[in-house]
Amino acid sequence: MSGWWIADLLNDPNRGPAKLISWIVLVIGSIVLHELAHGWAALRLGDTTPRDTGHMTWNPLVHMGPWSLAAFAVIGIAWGMMPVDPTRLRGRRAEAWVALAGPAMNIAIAAVAFVLLILWQVLAGRAGVREPLMTNLVIFFRLGVWLNIVLAVFNLLPVLPLDGGRIAANLSRGYRDLAYSERGQWIMLGGFILFFWFGFDLVAAWSIDLLAAAEHAVIGLF
Repeated sequence: MSGWWIADLLNDPNRGPAKLISWIVLVIGSIVLHELAHGWAALRLGDTTPRDTGHMTWNPLVHMGPWSLAAFAVIGIAWGMMPVDPTRLRGRRAEAWVALAGPAMNIAIAAVAFVLLILWQVLAGRAGVREPLMTNLVIFFRLGVWLNIVLAVFNLLPVLPLDGGRIAANLSRGYRDLAYSERGQWIMLGGFILFFWFGFDLVAAWSIDLLAAAEHAVIGLF
C-alpha cells in the first residue's frame, strides 16, 4: 500500500477503480445535497443568506471550498458549508429545522440508494446484465447507502459545530450556554476526539451490518 487512498484504490484488484469513482461521486454529491438542504430550509423559513451569497448552486467548489477539496484529495474526507443567518429565520425552532435538514437529506439519499440497490439486483439479474456493469453499480448503490447513513449519524452528534449541536443549542438554553462557554468548547473538542478514536469504527461497522441485513431481508422477498 502506498499510503495515499487514491493510489491504493487504483491498485486494488477487487474493483478498486469502481470504488474510487463511486467514492468521489458520492462524497461530493452527498455534501452538495446536504448543504443545499440547509439552504432550502433556510429560504423557506425566511433567511435569504444562502441565495444572497451565491450558495444555492450545484457547484461543489462553492460548497466545499479549497481546504475541504485539498483534504479530500489527500485523505478522502471532505466537508461543506452553507451560510445561514439565524437572526433572519422565522420561528423559535427555525434554526433547529434548518440544521436538521442536512442529515434528513442524507437519510433520504440513503433510502433512495437502497431502493435502487434492490431494484438493480432484482431487475438487472433477471435481465441478464453482464459484468462489470452489474457489480459496479451494486458497489455504487451500496456505498451510497453506507456513506449517507454514516454522514447522518455523524452530523447528528450533539457537538458544535455539527448539525446535532446546533439542534441541541436551539432546543436547550442550558446546552447553548454550556456549548459557548470556555469549558463547553473543551467538552466539544473532547467529544470530537472520542468519536473519531472510538465511535467512528463502531458506526461504520454497525451501518455495514444494518445494510447487509436489510438487503438480505428485502432481496429474499423476491
